Amino acid sequence: MTPNLLRQAAMLLTNLLDFNSPADAKLGEFFRNHRDLGTKERAFVAESVYGVLRRLRYLSVVAANEENDPDDARKLILAWLLRVQGKSLRELDDILSEQQKEWAVTIKAKSTENLPLAVQADVRDWFWDKLVAQYGETEALTICRSMFDQASLDLRVNTIKATRDEVLAKMQAENTVKDNVISTMPYSPIGIRMGAKLNISRHVMFTEGKIEVQDEGSQLLSYLVSPKRGMMVADFCAGAGGKTLAIGALMKNTGRLYAFDVSEKRLHNLGQRLKRSGLSNLHAQVISSEQDPKLKRLNGKFDRVLVDAPCSGLGTLRRNPD
Repeated sequence: MTPNLLRQAAMLLTNLLDFNSPADAKLGEFFRNHRDLGTKERAFVAESVYGVLRRLRYLSVVAANEENDPDDARKLILAWLLRVQGKSLRELDDILSEQQKEWAVTIKAKSTENLPLAVQADVRDWFWDKLVAQYGETEALTICRSMFDQASLDLRVNTIKATRDEVLAKMQAENTVKDNVISTMPYSPIGIRMGAKLNISRHVMFTEGKIEVQDEGSQLLSYLVSPKRGMMVADFCAGAGGKTLAIGALMKNTGRLYAFDVSEKRLHNLGQRLKRSGLSNLHAQVISSEQDPKLKRLNGKFDRVLVDAPCSGLGTLRRNPD
């Protein structure tokens, strides 16, 4: 970590705090404009700005000199390093200016006792109120805190082409990343989880269709649909088809499986994944609405219908905290 790296991370964070376009797009643009940054430098920039976004409400309180003090990206990154990452003042002493050292002392000493629960949860009041109404304060706080950490990489084994034991053994044998624990998931019988973010899209098992990236919650939802061999199943709001493909594998590539969505672009992405999957029972169709004539012709013929309109779970908040 260097003073220049802190400065560049603060520059990017300042841009992200406008919230006028997706953070991942701005991050990609930033790295394209700063090709001199090495792998470790890029990792620090990405981790620090996403770390701040993930804990923004709490860090805004910790970094503020007074109530409603505007967010300062430099202070927010310092607060993340000191209060979230647990860095000491001594560890940062060599890279901070005199002004930043004064900020650091104030941030380190800031009391966080009796903070409102919504601030402790790092969510907006309206979202906190909805969670509390549904789950109660204790469970709502647990849910929110589960999103503080960076998301793990969840993989679904495509049982049309491989077994979980086969994939797990290969992944573990190839693992060269320190502290990257690769294991089975606690609930999904076809899931594998790894802590490190790897470029899995170039892995031979991905290109051959043996694995797909999919959160455990979405994998379990496919099991809740309980599709059987020879059934006729529809996935509405199919999007890029992650759950559709999982359902098709559970149907053992038999019966008829329909993927409906109003977005042609999303279904196009499904087409690319379908080629890798080995499924031949899946039919993707663009619809205009739930009143589309295509659907009326199929009325009453389905054994199972999945409508996961809001998408299963809040895992996206960990990946896209902006």
